[in-house]
Amino acid sequence: MSELGDIIADYRKAEQEQIRTVLATVVKVEGSSYRMPGARMLVSEYGEMTGAISGGCLEGDALRRALLALHQQSNKLVTYDTTHESDQHIGIQLGCNGIVHILFEYIDSTDPDHPIALLEKLLDQRVPAIVTTVFSFDRNAQQQGTCCIQLEKETISNPHISISCADLKPLMAQVNHNKETLRTVLEHDQVKYELLLEYHLPTVHLLLIGAGNDVQPVAEMAAIIGFEVTVIDGRASHATADRFKMAKRVIVSSATDVVHQVDIDHYTVAVLMSHNYDYDKTILKQIVNTSCSYIGLLGPKKRFQRILNEMQEEGLVIDTAAQAKLHGPVGLDIGAQTSAEIALAILAEIKAFLHQRSGNSLRDRTEKMHHDISTL
Repeated sequence: MSELGDIIADYRKAEQEQIRTVLATVVKVEGSSYRMPGARMLVSEYGEMTGAISGGCLEGDALRRALLALHQQSNKLVTYDTTHESDQHIGIQLGCNGIVHILFEYIDSTDPDHPIALLEKLLDQRVPAIVTTVFSFDRNAQQQGTCCIQLEKETISNPHISISCADLKPLMAQVNHNKETLRTVLEHDQVKYELLLEYHLPTVHLLLIGAGNDVQPVAEMAAIIGFEVTVIDGRASHATADRFKMAKRVIVSSATDVVHQVDIDHYTVAVLMSHNYDYDKTILKQIVNTSCSYIGLLGPKKRFQRILNEMQEEGLVIDTAAQAKLHGPVGLDIGAQTSAEIALAILAEIKAFLHQRSGNSLRDRTEKMHHDISTL
């Protein structure tokens, strides 16, 4: 499950147990930071934390700030300046060389449009969305927080927030057009507000074709990094929930029925590793020209090329776009030998491909690791 999915699941559990919570969100970063704007963490009144707003250096102090927001039942904006080498002025060791602004939002479970309820809408539909968070450095201003979610066919806002989605409509149109997060400033009722309009993509859906022992570490690692995992195999003895506890779905299916069992969209990736030549080939024929954004095939290059040649001889046209998303053999060249190492190579390649990165060492990267957020 994605980090956001974990946060929502733990909030719902806390709500059932009548445990109060606070949502902490990274809303602005100046300089370097482990997590970028949009990173979130849920904090319960008992100190339990889900998600992360840093590499662990901020969480201890953030817990104290979150409990204060919970006690006061109000939103709080806190700034952590990590540019000082000693960090003695805030009493924690950071060393990220940046300024991180964290918004703490008290979750009022009696309000049907509280931040977690709005964020939950992101999981309901597999379409890009915009999450708008509003805050202010004016000490006297109300920290409005997570106030608006725009989906493909609807816009949902918290009616108690003074800045409405209608005020944000031109900005959201720009975010949709550029398909990237935007940070800007808006003056409202003589108060200067900072806005984070986060372009949010659906969770990556990984189709794993095959349910052998070597598929298990791929499923487990993929779930850990936040992918939604579906495992498919024709063997009922192998495709079981007990063998793939972290997969969302485990399906027993013939190769010809696979496309009728799953929904494939632009946020779907697939890895064929059944070790059954005909099974892999039959499924590849069905998905190669779909919107599936990445397809990897386990096995030697000779096997991969033979499958492609046979498919083309049978009259299947594979256009340039489809060829670009095919990866055989699957995975980055990291010297992988064991099943776990191969799983690491596969998932690293998928991440690099989806984010249009080279997969090279960060040591040799001349640009910043994270792209700067556009400002207006």
